[in-house]
Amino acid sequence: MRSSKISDNHRFGRTLLTAALLTFGIWVIMALVSVSAAPDESFHRRLLHLDAGRLSAALFIFVLLAAGLWHHRHRGAAAAGAPPSIPADEDRYRNIIETMEEGYFEIDLKGKLTFVNDAFARMVGRTPGQMRGLRTRDYTSTDTATRMQHTLNTIYLTGESQRLGSFDVFRPDGDRLALEISVSQVNSARGRVVGFRGIARDVTANLKVAREKQRLETQLQQARKMEAIGTLASGIAHDFNNIMMGILGNTSLMISKIDPDHPHFEKLKNIEKYVENGSELTQQLLGFARGGKYNVKPTSLRELVEESAQMFGRTKKEIRIHKAHLKETFPVAVDRGQIEQVLLNLFVNAWQAMPGGGDIYLLTEDVELDAGYQAPYEVVPGPYVKLSIMDTGVGMDRATRKRIFEPFFTTKEMGRGTGLGLASAYGIIKNHGGYINVYSEKGRGTTFTIYLPASDHTRPPEDGATRRIYTGNETILLVDDEDITMDVGQELLEELGYKVLTARDGRDALAIYRRQMPRIDMVILDMVMPGMGGGATYDELKKLNPEVKVLLASGYSISGEASKILERGCNAFIQKPFNMKQLSEKIR
Repeated sequence: MRSSKISDNHRFGRTLLTAALLTFGIWVIMALVSVSAAPDESFHRRLLHLDAGRLSAALFIFVLLAAGLWHHRHRGAAAAGAPPSIPADEDRYRNIIETMEEGYFEIDLKGKLTFVNDAFARMVGRTPGQMRGLRTRDYTSTDTATRMQHTLNTIYLTGESQRLGSFDVFRPDGDRLALEISVSQVNSARGRVVGFRGIARDVTANLKVAREKQRLETQLQQARKMEAIGTLASGIAHDFNNIMMGILGNTSLMISKIDPDHPHFEKLKNIEKYVENGSELTQQLLGFARGGKYNVKPTSLRELVEESAQMFGRTKKEIRIHKAHLKETFPVAVDRGQIEQVLLNLFVNAWQAMPGGGDIYLLTEDVELDAGYQAPYEVVPGPYVKLSIMDTGVGMDRATRKRIFEPFFTTKEMGRGTGLGLASAYGIIKNHGGYINVYSEKGRGTTFTIYLPASDHTRPPEDGATRRIYTGNETILLVDDEDITMDVGQELLEELGYKVLTARDGRDALAIYRRQMPRIDMVILDMVMPGMGGGATYDELKKLNPEVKVLLASGYSISGEASKILERGCNAFIQKPFNMKQLSEKIR
């Protein structure tokens, strides 16, 4: 601090001395000018002549010189002690580009890279030196290179910056990145376009998240669409079953009252057969609506597939069925008839895809699925039995694969298919707690893969008892709101020997049961009725008599509300339409 003060005093003294010398020089010059203007006056007298005016001028000059010299020397000293100057703008911006996390690149008008920063080089998996001189097609896909060229042309013509949302990059190590880039033009000092510059950001992780979100949204939309169509199909099947109940019931009554040699006997049997065929159609609708399980038992999937394949193979000699990979697996709890329907639909689909003949390969195995399995819907983790059905047919394109499980969708010409086969297969498998997927490419065949939950129960022995009509003399309360079902149901029961009481709704049924509880041996209860439905009616009956015997009847399937009623203790379920034999077996 003290040395700094001494230095300042020293500089101040030198400044005053220099100002004084300069002032004296000016004084001498002024004396010479005066002598030259008046030759009769001597130089010495003029130099030493002191008056107030000359002294004031000399003092003013001295002060000005001293102030100017001090300011100059002080600024020079400050500059000497100042830190180094900031680099030029170009160096500063270059340093920013080299250290930022985003990739930066420059391209000339020939489409070659002239500069890249370290971040962009790392994204592409090369060094900056390796990148210089490369064209876009050298490190991207053909599609990306084409879009990049189009983008550069647009910028050149319009002068406006452009953005590419998905710029695919292929690294030398085999990885593939997705970049988001923004590109603008580079102009010379004269305003001419000399190239392009761009900023790149790695959005690979963001795109994966977006694609997963889109997949889940698509999955949800598909599930909602199938649920809505399933609800519609289920309602149609219910109403159709009630109509067929009247036809089948009346036909059974007529058959029971005539001899086999009657001229109308065969015609009535044919009507009964046709109604059963119609019932199979409604079973497909209910199967699609995820309500097709009627009689679930632990079953060997390998044996079931072998039997179905053998039966199908007898009628389609041009198709070679390979069963070498059918292995014994855990049993599966399934409705055998429904799974046979699924297998037949898939076999027929494969046969129609191979009009000139071909091969079907069958495979069964035990697998364990976790939550990461990429099914079209959420997977319940656990052990499953996998069935694959592969054909060598014509295959399907992506648009067909997306709609293959929709009801009434078919690729066949008018009159050759209902479009319900694969839709019902989807619903049946889903209703069994399983999953069905399809993989196919045009000209490369199709593979349907089914996953059914493995069962921890053993298969029961087959029931070889002969089916026959059972009769009785007990009293049955028949509850149904449909006139068709009520009329034909009452006649069927009376033909079987039973005494029948009828009720049109739940409240009427409860009133009758309260009055005549001791003489009522069984209640046949419709599930869907206006007002008090079958479930609520059953619960009230149980309150009146915990030992009440109830046979639940419905045009809907056993799944859904019916299964919940059965879980609460209901004795049995019968699917409409039913004939006299089926009804007699369920009652007994």
